[in-house]
Amino acid sequence: IEIPPSQELGDYSFPCFSLAKQLKKNPNNIASELAAKISSKEFERIEAKGPYLNFFINKKLLAEKALNEILKLREKFGSRKIKEKVLIESPSPNTNKPLHIGHARNIILAQSVKEILKFSGNEALIVNLNNDRGVHICKSLIAYQKYGNNQTPEKLNKKSDHLVGDYYVKFAQELKANPELEKEAQECLVKWEKGDKKTLALWKKMNSWALNGFKETYKKFNLKIDKNYFESKIYKKGKEIVLEEFKKGKVNKKADGAYFVDLSKEGLGEKILLRADGTAIYITQDIYLALLRKKEFNFDKMIYIVASEQNYHFQVLFALLKLFGYDWVNKLYHLNYGLVNLESGRMKSREGTVVDSDDLIQELDSLALEEIEKRYSNLPDKEKKQRAEKIALSALRYYFLKVDKNKEIVFKPEESISFERNTGPYLLYTYARARSILRKAKYKKSKKSIKIPALNDSEKSLISQLSNFPEMAKEAYLSLSPNLIANYSFQLAQIFNEFYHSNPVIGSENEPFLLSLVDSFSQVLKNSLKLLSIETLEEM
Repeated sequence: IEIPPSQELGDYSFPCFSLAKQLKKNPNNIASELAAKISSKEFERIEAKGPYLNFFINKKLLAEKALNEILKLREKFGSRKIKEKVLIESPSPNTNKPLHIGHARNIILAQSVKEILKFSGNEALIVNLNNDRGVHICKSLIAYQKYGNNQTPEKLNKKSDHLVGDYYVKFAQELKANPELEKEAQECLVKWEKGDKKTLALWKKMNSWALNGFKETYKKFNLKIDKNYFESKIYKKGKEIVLEEFKKGKVNKKADGAYFVDLSKEGLGEKILLRADGTAIYITQDIYLALLRKKEFNFDKMIYIVASEQNYHFQVLFALLKLFGYDWVNKLYHLNYGLVNLESGRMKSREGTVVDSDDLIQELDSLALEEIEKRYSNLPDKEKKQRAEKIALSALRYYFLKVDKNKEIVFKPEESISFERNTGPYLLYTYARARSILRKAKYKKSKKSIKIPALNDSEKSLISQLSNFPEMAKEAYLSLSPNLIANYSFQLAQIFNEFYHSNPVIGSENEPFLLSLVDSFSQVLKNSLKLLSIETLEEM
């Protein structure tokens, strides 16, 4: 069963090609025969159009069922009760730089996926891995040792994670003139793993700067992390697993002392698990971390939200866990997403061309405040600020979520904040418009079943879209695709605005029904936006 591209072709359509081979008949003839045989009060008509059997739903019955169900269930309309425990890994930053615009997409995806999972009745938890050890961390340490002059965030009046990031960029800049710095970073890692006191002291100081800065950024996103993990505390356990699997003959050792696995049969080539100097790599601790989380949570599903650049990493991780005999590996899923770029091109952390999440949110707050000043200059400043913050977050969330998660994004701040396009602010404005109608009418939901009058085309379109929400929520859950919900929300808002412009509600002959329809719309749009982790505004 398909949904046709145009309502002129019905609400649902069945292509008869699949029956043609079985029945050895022309699909056009099959469609005509079925149209003559099928009848139901739930359809206004069923007609054949070439090889398609098109179903036109009885909109009066649909309206009666849908509106009564929406207004009875309210925020639970469209929800399900699957009851699985799902872990979501996000945003997993490195503690050598602040969270950038790519992390913003990661966080926004995670929050939406969590809401979609919860709406289907699951327990969903966000777990975060702080990548706080490794050569990349040592690069910031080396740069600070050489050029830091004991500066602190307090002395410079600078956000603490931004200061750490400055020295990561400084390392890359100095490396061009002094290639020996790369060797120093490797030596720093060896010292760290051996417990050198001076190295550990500096690491703890800069690590705390990074982590404290992250907490401030998470607060701006309203991100709740259910459990934090730290690579520095678990990487040794990963090394132990590799050495144990070496004894079993599942891991090989090179002449230089490096441990590796040959995954050529899986099409993944050779993978080093421990370097020749004995230091661990990401994959080493990821093996143990998967085991640890399974033990701690006994999850039904584990979703890693990590950019598509790491596709190979997760293919290898899952292949290793399977090789080592963990049959629950099929419960692990890598939800990859495309990179975020600017119109000026691709961003690179080490070159300092990345847009930090903090700066991005600040810019969007300013743009949203400008729009509010234009429209509602008489509002108190505190109210303007609160609205601007919600509008800015809606703009950012929707801009990222309306695009298929696998596609790369070129982010345009001014475009995202528009009140009149396919944007988050447009959806908030449409919701607020509906709530305004209900307030002006002093609407109160009737306890009686809604009486449905004869329906015009705009009313039929709106009712059809409202009734599609449960199926759309289900599809978004099955595919973990927030863009389905985002696109549904925009279409719903467009259809409502067409209805609003062609149907006077207050004072009309069918005012009770129309107000129920407006109420139903506002409830479904609110439910839909909640799945995108977008908070609505009663007034714009």
